[in-house]
Order: sequence, then C-alpha cells, then structure tokens
Amino acid sequence: MAQLDRRTLIKTGLTLALSTGIDAPALLARTRFTRDPFTLGVAAGEPWPDGFVIWTRLAPEPQTPDGGMPPHDVPVGWEVAEDPAFRKIVRAGAAVAIATLAHSVHVEVDGLRAHRPYWYRFLVAGAGTSPVGTARTAPAAGAALDRVRLAMLGCQDFEMGLFTGYAHLAREPDLDAVYHYGDYIYEMAPRAGPTPRKHLGGECYTLDQYRRRYAQYKEDPDLQAAHAAVAFIMSFDDHEIDDNWAGAFDKDGNPPAVFALRKAAALQAWYEHVPVRRAQRPGPNGVRAYRRLDYGNLVRLHVLDTRSDRSDQLCERPGIGREELDACQLIDRAERTMMGAAQEAWFDRGLDNAAHWNLIAQQVMLMPYDARKDGGTAPVVAKDNWNGYPMARQRLVDTIVRRDLTNVVIGSGDLHQNVVGSVPARAEDVEGPAIASEFLATSISSSGTGGARYAGEDHALDHNPNVALLNNQRGYHLFTVTPDLWHAQVKVLDQVDRPGGSIATLAKFVVDPKRPGPQAA
Repeated sequence: MAQLDRRTLIKTGLTLALSTGIDAPALLARTRFTRDPFTLGVAAGEPWPDGFVIWTRLAPEPQTPDGGMPPHDVPVGWEVAEDPAFRKIVRAGAAVAIATLAHSVHVEVDGLRAHRPYWYRFLVAGAGTSPVGTARTAPAAGAALDRVRLAMLGCQDFEMGLFTGYAHLAREPDLDAVYHYGDYIYEMAPRAGPTPRKHLGGECYTLDQYRRRYAQYKEDPDLQAAHAAVAFIMSFDDHEIDDNWAGAFDKDGNPPAVFALRKAAALQAWYEHVPVRRAQRPGPNGVRAYRRLDYGNLVRLHVLDTRSDRSDQLCERPGIGREELDACQLIDRAERTMMGAAQEAWFDRGLDNAAHWNLIAQQVMLMPYDARKDGGTAPVVAKDNWNGYPMARQRLVDTIVRRDLTNVVIGSGDLHQNVVGSVPARAEDVEGPAIASEFLATSISSSGTGGARYAGEDHALDHNPNVALLNNQRGYHLFTVTPDLWHAQVKVLDQVDRPGGSIATLAKFVVDPKRPGPQAA
C-alpha cells in the first residue's frame, strides 16, 4: 500500500468529516507547522488478536495552553507495517487530531495477524512523520501458547527521580505487553528543597494544568522509548487525580460536587495522553476502566479499577496526623467496597474461564500486611489499600475460593516497594493456606533511589510471615508465563537521582498453577 501523501490526507479528512459530523471547513483549515508536532512521542496499547490502539498527540509547544496548535481539528495519517522500514505496509488510513481532546489521536487498528510484531507511525501534512513505534498483537482466542512475556510497573513521580527504568525496559527482549498499574503523573505542586527535577506549575486542578503536567512527563525521552518499544495496558490510581481519592471523595474534604469537576478534568487529560480504546473514554458518569484481555489459553488479564467506585477510606480526614491515622480503629461494614457491586459481579463472571492463569491486574496491595515500624507493639493497618477494606477483600478472596482456582496471580503497586507474598484464605490466618500469589511492583521513580529497606523496617518480615520479599529500590517486575510455571524477576536500579543508573535482577520466583504461593527460584 502506498504511503499517504497530503492530497490523500485531505481527501480522507473530508470523508471523515462527512461521516462523523465533524465540521469540514474547520477540519480542512490549513495548519502550518514551524516546529515538530510529535514532541510527546507515540504509544500503543490494548493488544487484541487482530490489532491494538496507536496513540499520539500533536503538540509543537506542549507547555502552552493549546500545545501550540490551532483551535480546529487536524487530519493525521497513520501506517502499520510488518517491518521497521515500512516496505510492507499492511494497514493505513487517516484519523483526526481532535482540538477538544488536546489534538490527541487514538486509532483502533484492526485487520492484523495474531501474535506478531508490527511497526506504526503517524504522518501530518507539512510536518513529516512521527517516530516509529512497535507493538505485538495478542494471540488468537483460545490459542495454545508456550510462553507470554509481560512487565509490570508504575508510580513515576517526575520530581523524585529520573525515568531510567524505562530506558532499560525499552531494551527488554521479546515483551508482549506492559501493565501500568497507575500513578502515571503526580498532581502535586513543586516540593520545597532540592529534588532531581521540578514540576512545572502548581498543583493540578484544571484541564489545562493536567494537560501540561502530562506533557511534561511525556517529553521524557526514556518514557517515550518504552512506549515506542512495547504496547502498554493502562490503569490509573490516585495521583492521576488527587492523592488517596476514593469514589466521590477527595482527601481534602471538599464537597463531592466540587471534586467531581476536578475528577472530570483529570480523567479527560488521562484519556488524552494514554493508548486506550474509545470504551475507556470518560463520559458524564466517569470512566469504565475495568476490562479483560486474553492471551490465548495461557493468561486472562482482569484489569480492575479500585478507585472509581471505592467507598471513602476510614480514618483519613483533613488534618489527621500520621500517628492518629495509624492508631485509628478500623471498623468495617459489609457495604463498603473497593470495586462497586457491578465490577464485583463482572469479576466473578470473568473467572469462569479455561485459561492456565488468571492475572488480577490492579492498583494497591491486597495481601494482609502489618505495616508497623520496628519497635511497634500493635499492628498497623494501611487505610488506602485492600487492608483498609477487609470485607471487600474477603469477598474477592471468597470468589476465588468458591471457583476452586489455584492459578491466580495478583499484580499490584502504589507502595513504592517490591513486595512478594501470598494471599491467605483468611486474613486472620496469614500462615494458613494460600489462595493466590501477589507481586507488588516498586515504583519507577517515586520515593527516590531508596535502598534495601525503608528506615524502621529491618524487622518488618517478623510480623508478615506471608511475605517472601520486601525491598525499597526502584525498578519493575518481569513475568515469563508458561503453562507449567509463572516465572517472575524483580528488577531493581542502583540509582534514579542522577543519570546512568544500572539494572540488576534482585530476586527470582516461580509459582506453580496447582499450588498458590511464590517460591524462590
């Protein structure tokens, strides 16, 4: 198929205008570019057997209110090829960079062959082509597979460290996809004192502020390299909107109607900057972020949303100090939820499958965990993860037990540490039978370079016999999944506060699909 020239772009743009109701004169208004519009790179996501999403955003001046773009839609060509030189282009077309969506482009490419790599790029008349990205389609439904390779990561605070982990991830061989558990941006104002780099602007509340914050993050070359190297499966957690938000509630005690405006702006900016499908575009009632992705008969990914329908945290109120929070008594109620009734029912139905493995890809720690510091005499329960919602957690665990599943692996994050352990059938019996294995991946940069443990955690494992590994370095997890074993590598960096950080494998684990619980390899 021939490459798209400017005449083809304009012709296709007119067809798009007529078929979608976009105003044709506005769409075809001439756009002159004096700077590269692809400053934020490209990305792919949501692998299906016949295709994936490809993304870019036109922003020649990303830190201006409009990104340096005119106030009208712009046609953008795209090409997908079977080779990086684009000698064999197999799919091509024209999309629209929509002005009201910050001139972002989301193309749901289909018609591709299953389980093979493709290369993609975008073209804009008068501005040339974008960087080239690559992504791999998922295997055909039900296909018998020998192996799938996945990575898991998140929590990338721009101020607290460099995104060196992404540079290493971009060089990992033979990855099928990356699961990003959330905290893609941090909404906070610049911190006082020295940090490796600084946020631009104050704390984010408006759509323009969130857009600029995403642009600052996405200009990072290491993040761009990772997105160009492999398809991402995106979630969001709290910092995409506000630290520790839950459902209709923020952490500052604002009325829900006020917080709803901030949340709507933040979720729109999230959609504008990540490679997700139209089904994940926010609407008047929020966003449907939970979904499933299958890798043949080997792995089913259940991507959960543990924020949008969550009940408010117990004990977390404006002005409460850390000691008061730790001492606050957790009095749970059956109606409190992490996922909401509709998502709980959806999750239950999704476990009825014949896959060798079920990966519960979600945001926050699920295993019981006593967070007391050294010298503490009373257990400390975190309020912002599943430990703060014990009845909701037990419902999830009971769903797995009721279906007699032994092949469940839970992926999580948020804690800025590596934690590997077992989820017991009953939280009060942490040394009892395990029903699942949990791999909690550390941050890319949040909390800085770190070390073996946080201060005051030298004896943390004494109170957590279900935990096999606790580590406070930055990095990501790699999973090599086969029908017989789940292989996990904990990859850590020696530094993120300055360039040149090196990566190493801290630990290896395996999980047997018939015997839950990680074993050192």
